[in-house]
Amino acid sequence: MIRLENVTRCYGEFTAVDSVSFQIERGEIVGLLGHNGAGKTTVMKMLTGFLEPSAGLVSVDGLDIEKHRLEAQAKIGYLPENSPLYPDMSVIQYLEYVCELRSIAPEERRARIQKVIEQTALADKALSSIFTLSKGYKQRVGVAQAIIHQPEILILDEPTNGLDPSQIHEMRSLVKELAKEATVILSTHILQEVQAVCDRVIILVQGKLARDARLNELQSSNRMLLSIKGPEQDVRSKLRSVQGVSEISFLGNGGPASQFAVELSESVDSCAPKLAKTIVDAGWELYGLEPEQRTLETIFREINSEVGGRHAK
Repeated sequence: MIRLENVTRCYGEFTAVDSVSFQIERGEIVGLLGHNGAGKTTVMKMLTGFLEPSAGLVSVDGLDIEKHRLEAQAKIGYLPENSPLYPDMSVIQYLEYVCELRSIAPEERRARIQKVIEQTALADKALSSIFTLSKGYKQRVGVAQAIIHQPEILILDEPTNGLDPSQIHEMRSLVKELAKEATVILSTHILQEVQAVCDRVIILVQGKLARDARLNELQSSNRMLLSIKGPEQDVRSKLRSVQGVSEISFLGNGGPASQFAVELSESVDSCAPKLAKTIVDAGWELYGLEPEQRTLETIFREINSEVGGRHAK
């Protein structure tokens, strides 16, 4: 559906995006994650045809966006970080104007406007001037203009920027609903945003692609957390003999059981049954056994440390 091949974008001598490649399939919800200045917005602008890459290829549904810009843009709905609104227009007037820009047939416009107003819960504000709206409602109008032509791809750049907690929750729910009908790319520097909405993460650091993985794969690790009632040294010795165990760390006591972290050289799925059997056969009580789940904050720190270490060499 979307493909970037070795895409680079330079502003003079400054390289904002450096040889980035990835592919997004139809129906995915992908978070484009990175600190401010990581290159996210530049990638968004190249995906939408607003900017041309200095090198590399951007294609949308098989269309080279440089050669077939208008055809590709017709498939995309885009919410920039700063919504492109005309404050003196009412919500309906603005959406009628967007229909005209999008070449939606006059006989279809009323139904399209009615549908997006329902989707974005703007019915109470439909006749209001945009300048009177709160930040949250303005973001909803921005989303409405992005989906009014029923795009196959929806690109949202920092959609919850400046919203209060209640508005953030509402926007996340709206994005999940819209994802049922379109491929969604969500650009943000907010880790919680990705965890709440996305099922895949592309992480940019200093203009480079640092990681591209499913969220569940990214957060899983090759460590098991065990809670066992048994003598610490005996438990260590016994577990160390299990095939696939490379290291054991004692984490402390929690209630009647002791907590251990077990580093694995084999997969969690293959080692978990062997660990459980070893504990039960030794006559100890097993209170808990589960894979360690890493947070996005931890992953992000690791990636930034890796990049920082490479640059320091």
